[in-house]
Amino acid sequence: MADLVLKPGREKSLLRRHPWIFSGAVQHVDGDPASGESVNLLSFNGDFLARAAYSPHSQIRARVWTFDPNEQINPDFFRRRIQRALAARRTLNIAQLSDAIRLIYAESDNLPGLIVDRYGDSLVLQSLTAGSEFWKETLADILLEETGSSTIYERSDADVRELEGLQPVVGTLRGHHFQSPVIITEHSLKFKANLSGGHKTGFYLDQRQNRLRVRELSQGRDVLDCFCYTGGFTVNALAGGARSVVAIDASAEALSLGSENIQLNGQQNASVEWCEGDVFQVLRKFRDEGRSFDMVILDPPKFAPTAAQAEKASRGYKDINLLAFKLLRPGGILVTFSCSGGIDAALFQKIVASAALDASVEAQIVEHLSQGPDHPVALNFPEGAYLKGLVCLRK
Repeated sequence: MADLVLKPGREKSLLRRHPWIFSGAVQHVDGDPASGESVNLLSFNGDFLARAAYSPHSQIRARVWTFDPNEQINPDFFRRRIQRALAARRTLNIAQLSDAIRLIYAESDNLPGLIVDRYGDSLVLQSLTAGSEFWKETLADILLEETGSSTIYERSDADVRELEGLQPVVGTLRGHHFQSPVIITEHSLKFKANLSGGHKTGFYLDQRQNRLRVRELSQGRDVLDCFCYTGGFTVNALAGGARSVVAIDASAEALSLGSENIQLNGQQNASVEWCEGDVFQVLRKFRDEGRSFDMVILDPPKFAPTAAQAEKASRGYKDINLLAFKLLRPGGILVTFSCSGGIDAALFQKIVASAALDASVEAQIVEHLSQGPDHPVALNFPEGAYLKGLVCLRK
């Protein structure tokens, strides 16, 4: 096994058990490891620090598999890690809430680069790093054995693979009879999820609890659901007794699936207006028309994947939240989210506060929302906390 030797003093993050080593911390590599192969991480003095996956093309040059010098990186290692992740989900009883669950969440489950979501009897796998790619076939075999599933569909098409020197890969990884969309159940509601071509792995599993919260708050309200995708919040708002819902998204395909989800839940007679278009433009149009709502939901895509894009993203978040406040009736509720890793919770709150100020609206935060428990945050990896949500009540 090759050794990756760090520069003097650059082992501090590893001593805090953070799993990433950036290229600037590397003194030299002893050996010629292939992309994704395991290497020993050594201090400048030669002390063992961790065992990691090597990624020669990425700024994150190594991602830690284990800090235990006695633990070898082999199929048994991955089986233990997968078993532990599955046991954690069983402990949380998430299967009682939905048959669509995140089973493995990368670094937060000590398996950097590996995302695995279960949709009914099918698994959807994302391999996002050189290390997970190197072990992908082994991981797929173990996943079938440990979950009892017969099908794994691969959605390794995220942009971050390019940073790892990897090409996108989409298609059936294991099994032969993959179907998409599939029908999943969540808090007694049914949804069609497009696993082969939808956002993320097909559905926003991280918003499960937040969709239920919207259902609980929607009684008798006129709701505006922005960036509605396939109608997860829309269906829940109607199930909660919303008087009407206007749902906006730029994707005609997503809106079509949203309409099917309405039918699937027997809500075809509800007052729903599907609106295809750019959310920023539609919100300005609604403002100019003097329209107003009792609840506005903002669940935009990732504006700032990293801190480098934070300034530009902040302007986008402020713009849509300002428009939302202007469309919100007194006593109305704004449910607003950011899934951008480059925008932390404190900055997001400042952005929303600034938007309210510029909209000449007084509002108060009544609740903080986050990702579901099947998207855990390891204490040594705070980057795993990406979804920030605020429930704001307009005075």
